[in-house]
Amino acid sequence: MDLLMIPGPVQLHERIIRAMARQMIGHRTKDFSEILEYCTEMLKKCFGTKHDVFIISGSGTAGMEAAVASFSKVRRITCIDNGKFGDRFVRIAQRYTEVDALRFEWGTSIDLDAVEMSLAEGSEAVAFVHNETSTGILNPAKEIAKIAKKYDALVIMDGITSVGGDEVKMDEWGIDVAIVGSQKCLGAPPGLCAVAVNERAWEFYNERCPFYLDLMAYRKKAKDLQTPYTPAIPLFFALHEALKIIEEEGLENRIRRHRTMAKAVREWAKALGLELFPKLNEYSAYSNTVTAIKMPNGITDRELRGGLREEYGILVSGGQEHLKGKIFRIGTMGNVGRREVIATLAGLEDVMRRKDVIEGSALDVAMEVLASKTQK
Repeated sequence: MDLLMIPGPVQLHERIIRAMARQMIGHRTKDFSEILEYCTEMLKKCFGTKHDVFIISGSGTAGMEAAVASFSKVRRITCIDNGKFGDRFVRIAQRYTEVDALRFEWGTSIDLDAVEMSLAEGSEAVAFVHNETSTGILNPAKEIAKIAKKYDALVIMDGITSVGGDEVKMDEWGIDVAIVGSQKCLGAPPGLCAVAVNERAWEFYNERCPFYLDLMAYRKKAKDLQTPYTPAIPLFFALHEALKIIEEEGLENRIRRHRTMAKAVREWAKALGLELFPKLNEYSAYSNTVTAIKMPNGITDRELRGGLREEYGILVSGGQEHLKGKIFRIGTMGNVGRREVIATLAGLEDVMRRKDVIEGSALDVAMEVLASKTQK
């Protein structure tokens, strides 16, 4: 069984695995309502909102489409694309309204002047990815929202791989709609997503959205602590347990752990002379949940990732689309910790050293970071 060090799905805590083995319950019972209520309230804390949160039986992409489609009563939406999932926002939105696609080279920082120009020219909404796992870059959510508010534009944020693992302050930043996926920083299995929605977003509600992803239906049933359609009950059991684990750890501690693990990987890579993939400006940052590293000379993707999996049973991700073979990505999110990070880096070092890609070791650098308790 592989150790998953990819940007989702993540390793499951034993408590979460056991939770899914429970006997089925009725989804219109008080038992289920209590689970839904707890999950909703805990997710509000993770999103940094006091507003509604709706849980959908579907992946993060379902949440993206629910967010765009349900609030598509706009003449034009600006979609920011500097990675695979920004491109996904573009392709979803094109089904519902006119789109101004701001495309940047994958892995490069967003040009905020271009965002402002698009909104000044008439876009009534903006959609962007907070943490772009395809390239390992953290986009400037607060700054994008600030620009959007100057033009009274709706703000939709994909927080699928940041909520629960990095700082997200939806209400404070001025985000109207945000999405999270269950199998990322929350540490639960794939198959659920949640969409957080403030009151202002409903001004943009479009009733001609997909039946199953109509967030108004979720809003109406939420008053009775129910979902509009049959939920994936075992996944709710798992999410319920995963959120209990987050509450026990403490959200701030969890965010600090994620940041520390990612920094350890980055410092390890730099100490070995490996090059981080993202190109940052003053507003962007490295992802705190996944690290993207350029494939070093002298080794192929098959040799590096394949060797790590075959010899050590550890799975890390490669590049997507045109980045295949050019980068590899180490996920540090969810339920993993110091032991899993060190095992992964040690395995990678061994594979690279035997191909004469690196000399020596930088594990001491990573371990020093992991021992720190002060990451902010």
